[in-house]
Amino acid sequence: MIADTHRPILDPVVNAVIARLAAAQQYPPDDPRHGRERDPHAYSEYGFSISPDQGDLLYLLCRGLRATRVVEFATSVGMSTLYFAAAMRDNGGGTVIGSEIVPAKVATARRNLADAGLAGYAEIREGDARITLRDLGGPVDFALIDGWLGAEPSLARELIEIIAPQLRIGGYVMNDNAEPDFLAYVRDPANGFLSVTLPLHGGTELCVKVGE
Repeated sequence: MIADTHRPILDPVVNAVIARLAAAQQYPPDDPRHGRERDPHAYSEYGFSISPDQGDLLYLLCRGLRATRVVEFATSVGMSTLYFAAAMRDNGGGTVIGSEIVPAKVATARRNLADAGLAGYAEIREGDARITLRDLGGPVDFALIDGWLGAEPSLARELIEIIAPQLRIGGYVMNDNAEPDFLAYVRDPANGFLSVTLPLHGGTELCVKVGE
């Protein structure tokens, strides 16, 4: 249980919202993260989110980087956004840019951020991330790519190709779903990344940009 584990975020208000979301998370019987591609709008009541352990890692890495500009795909109900926004606030200021295609989830994420007192540290862009994240307004320090699964090319592969040129040298990318074509991209030395698979949430790929 999240309440029984030491967590790096010290704000009890933020932790209460995270605990509420973690306790409420559920998946439909026909889990759309696997198998054939499905319409994300049909699952607007389900929050497909990172685990608290992954969130703790996001927070710690962003604190260590002194990150001020981060990006995520997809926002869903805002679980990862809370960790990022807390790091931005605790680093002295910054913004997490999120992208979410389902309007109901955008509204839920914004409400969760407001409940945590972190609304001022997040910009959630509604729509297709392949469009909304094409221009991030400058270099970013960290990217989370944890979106909808489907046929190749996966959205993760399409998004890493969009985000990678906007990620600073020394910046990190975390991927939750281990899409084969995403892994092929970050494991190709020609693309400027080093990566490792971590034993979190069934396998989490952590990548660092070391070259252009």
